[in-house]
This record gives sequence, C-alpha cells and structure tokens, in this order.
Amino acid sequence: MRIGVIGLSPGNGHPFSFSAIVNGFDEAAFEQAGWPVILNYLKAKGPQEFGFDGVRVTHAWTQDADLTRKLCAACRIDNAVAQPADMLGQVDAVMVLRDDAETHMPFAMPFLEAGLPVFVDKPLTLSRDELAAFRPYLESGKLMSCAGLRFAGELDCVRDDIAAFGEIKLIRGTVLNDWSKYGIHMLDAALDILPGRPVSVRRLKAPHDSLVVELDQGPLVAIDAIGLAPKLFSFGIYGSTKVATFDLYDNFTAFRRVLGAFIAQVRTGEPSIAPADTVSSILTIIAGLEAQPGGPAVAIQNA
Repeated sequence: MRIGVIGLSPGNGHPFSFSAIVNGFDEAAFEQAGWPVILNYLKAKGPQEFGFDGVRVTHAWTQDADLTRKLCAACRIDNAVAQPADMLGQVDAVMVLRDDAETHMPFAMPFLEAGLPVFVDKPLTLSRDELAAFRPYLESGKLMSCAGLRFAGELDCVRDDIAAFGEIKLIRGTVLNDWSKYGIHMLDAALDILPGRPVSVRRLKAPHDSLVVELDQGPLVAIDAIGLAPKLFSFGIYGSTKVATFDLYDNFTAFRRVLGAFIAQVRTGEPSIAPADTVSSILTIIAGLEAQPGGPAVAIQNA
C-alpha cells in the first residue's frame, strides 16, 4: 500500500509523526528538520513498534519545497512531488495531515473524486456545506477523519471497565489552544467511551473557550480550551463509584492506532469509525463556534 502525505500547517507536526510511525525515521535528518518533541518520543520506541506490513509512505508534498525535502529525509519518503496532483496514479491512499480546516476540502476532494481513500486530520471541516459534501465519502468508507485522542492509550482502562465508575456524572476535558482546532481532541475522546450523542452545546462566559455539551443520554461533557499554554491534554471522568483523571500525552500510541484504523479501512473498504459519529463530532464543533458566551444552547441538528 503506497500512501501519499500532504502537509504542513503551522505548529502541526503530524506529517512527520505519522510518516515516521509508518516508515521509521532518520535521526540526523529529523534533527535538521526540527520537531524535537516528536523526535524524542520516536526515539523512546523500539524498532518493532514502527511500520505496518505491506505499507509505506511513498510520496509527500508540502507548500514549501525545502520543507518537503526535510520531511522526506527525516521519514524515509522516496518521492517529493511538486504538486499534490502528481500523486494521482502513484499512490493507493492519501493522508491530508494539516489542521487548518479551510484547506481540507481543496486538498482532499480531488483524491476522493478519483476514488482514492483519504484520511483528513482533525477537524475535518468547520463548514456545514463542506460536511454535507464530505458525508457520502464517509459513508462509503473512502474518507476517515478523527482526533488522535479518540484512540488515547491512557483511556484503555476506562474502555475496558467503564462500569467501575458507576453512574458517570461528568466528563471534563482541558486542553491548550482553541475550541475550533483542539476541542475535538477532548470531544472525540469522550464520545468514544460514552453511549450518548451530543444534542446541544452551550458556551460559558469565560476568558477562554469554555463549552458544555449535552448528550441524549449520560453526563454533561465540559471542555475548556484555554489558549496559549504548556502541553495540556487533561481528561477527567467523575462517577458515583470512581473518579479518575488522565494526562493524555502518549501521542505515539494514539497516532499508531489512528494509522492502523485507516489502513484497515483502506483494505476492507469499511469505515473504521461510524460515519454518524464523525458527523456528530463535527456538528458539535460547529455548534460550539456558533454559540454565544453566556447565551442559550445551540441545538445540534442532522447528527
């Protein structure tokens, strides 16, 4: 399976981390490229933890030829292309690894229309019209999109025994940056372990993005995106018989699981994440952007 990678957006090193997890990496070239945090967690892993049988990232494009060369050298990618369209006919699947949502449709759609499976970094879109255009591809198994923390390894103990918490009263997530880009990390992590689905979003009066998501069953999900801050991915579950908080810092495991899910989807043609779940998450993010601080809840429709 030949995968093409499209990146890079400011502050988002996913083209480096995802490609390295598939291909392995060249330490010296990685140091030249930057991204020391990514390099440090890659170096902490053994060789057996990299790679997927029969899969390679073979092509890459970024908006800057020098960046593309550095990405290819660091992640052992053979082909740096001049334009994304140059990958057509050369790859079997594409990953759009940028987190600036406004670029996702123009990058992803030519490949989807050509029949190629595509993974799109979070958030898939911040537009209802674009979501409607993407939805048939989600439903047909050609498109996958999620936040990495949907697969956070630290939450395995919760998934394995959620009954231990009794009646869950509250899920609280606190994350750096803003709701539009990073809120979905906490939202996808919560929705992966809860049976309920969002029905409304309310934005609180606060000096940062502070939102409360109401589900059709189960607890409230409170998410605070506090803006500029040190690394922060804090997730708390508050139940009647157990309380637990987690720092979701194991990016390698989360990203490897995302890649495994996408590769499985490419091979089987079946969605690895229920399309309705992806649609629900994106509609929740959009509703949160529409909500006014201290104003009424915004209903989530067409989920």
